[in-house]
Amino acid sequence: MRWRQDDRGTVRRVTVLRSLLLFALAALAEIGGAWLVWQGWRENRGLWWIAAGVIALGAYGFVATFQPDPNFGRILAAYGGVFVAGSLAWGVLVDGFRPDRWDLAGAAICLLGVAVIMYAPRDA
Repeated sequence: MRWRQDDRGTVRRVTVLRSLLLFALAALAEIGGAWLVWQGWRENRGLWWIAAGVIALGAYGFVATFQPDPNFGRILAAYGGVFVAGSLAWGVLVDGFRPDRWDLAGAAICLLGVAVIMYAPRDA
């Protein structure tokens, strides 16, 4: 958890929950968008699938702007770990993929990296 002072000098907590929800929404938009493009092109489902995918990928770009941290590089670096874990989860839920222990270990390491990058205590 991180703390930030507002203009009146009072300390308020920047919610980690909001950040995590935004990461989940970003993953849904990016992974879902890429999947739609894949389906449209590789599975010959047509241009409407591709167009929906492009719109979802564009929405992903906006979601990151709502993260409480103002540093683009930090947000995108942390999101990379969410993307790795989310992609494996998408594969399980949508495509019947069965990750092995190394997939799961790698995803856990990535999520640990997200926690360190985003939520480690820092000086203001």
